[in-house]
Amino acid sequence: MNMQMSIPDLEAKRDQKIKLSIKGISKNYGSATVLQSLDLDVRNGELLTLLGPSGSGKTTLLQIICGLTDPTSGSLVIDGRDQTRLPVNQRDIGVVFQHYALFPHLTVAENVAFPLQMRHVARDEIKRRVEDALAMVNLSHVGERFPKALSGGQQQRVALARCLVYRPGVILMDEPLGALDRKLRETMQMEIKRIHRETGATIIFVTHDQEEALALSDRICLMNDGRIAQIDRPQVVYDQPANRFAAEFIGLSNIFEGELVANGLVTPDGPIPFDAEASASRCMMVRPEHVEFGKEGIGYFNATVVESIYAGSSSLVMAKLASGLTILSQRPASSTDIAIGSVVGVSWTPNDVRFLQ
Repeated sequence: MNMQMSIPDLEAKRDQKIKLSIKGISKNYGSATVLQSLDLDVRNGELLTLLGPSGSGKTTLLQIICGLTDPTSGSLVIDGRDQTRLPVNQRDIGVVFQHYALFPHLTVAENVAFPLQMRHVARDEIKRRVEDALAMVNLSHVGERFPKALSGGQQQRVALARCLVYRPGVILMDEPLGALDRKLRETMQMEIKRIHRETGATIIFVTHDQEEALALSDRICLMNDGRIAQIDRPQVVYDQPANRFAAEFIGLSNIFEGELVANGLVTPDGPIPFDAEASASRCMMVRPEHVEFGKEGIGYFNATVVESIYAGSSSLVMAKLASGLTILSQRPASSTDIAIGSVVGVSWTPNDVRFLQ
């Protein structure tokens, strides 16, 4: 089995064809509504991340997709076939869990072979496909070991190989990196991106980690209170959040509220001029990397520096306005230090402003 594809082949595969279509899916538990009649299309060959806080409905949606939970209403179509009421074992779906779910009494190769054995694949074909799957995750050398002899990252890659080996139409990953430390998580993120690129698999990835979603996704489906708050490419969700929830959940943000007037926004700390005709919103956002702290009296406001946090390549400087609102500025670590207690002017360019609903 050749699991690798050329980049041009992958680009052709990742077209606008819909692999999975969710229409009007909702889920109620008694009087509690967990999912509120949402629509979602997953494109063929894309990695779509379901992102959101605890209780947003992302795990419930994943369980409905794989058949572990029945929806209250709506339909689920995969490759043009309605699978809403199809049992788990009849859906063309593979699942990678957070805690791996490997059989401790089986070797790595036997774990990977298990789903093929359950499908009564011929022995020679099983051997060939297991070898290919382990090579895909760079674990050809551990086939005869038992799971307890592997690191957490290796165990996660075995779980991924076990899913890949039977070539499911859709792969679901339920917070698969949640049990790993930060460095290993980052390594596994790169592995997942590589495997996705080389296989062209359709992957739905669930996480509450915004950095993970930004790093991995072709598109992010941001969820809140059982609804889709925004769905788009990572760059768009970050640079152009559709609403205040999206702006506050993904990345750091400076948000200003006030009264909309003819030439801008009047806030408790003073006016922010802009063309009011461009927005009917009384709420605007500027990301910290676009905020400049300069000399007192220069910019929109004066603020008093209250804290500076060093983060390696950059520093996050916090300053407080007269109203008590804290402003964040992300600065290169090599820039001149700003002393705690100093008064600075706060500014940004008009192009860096985003208006929020």
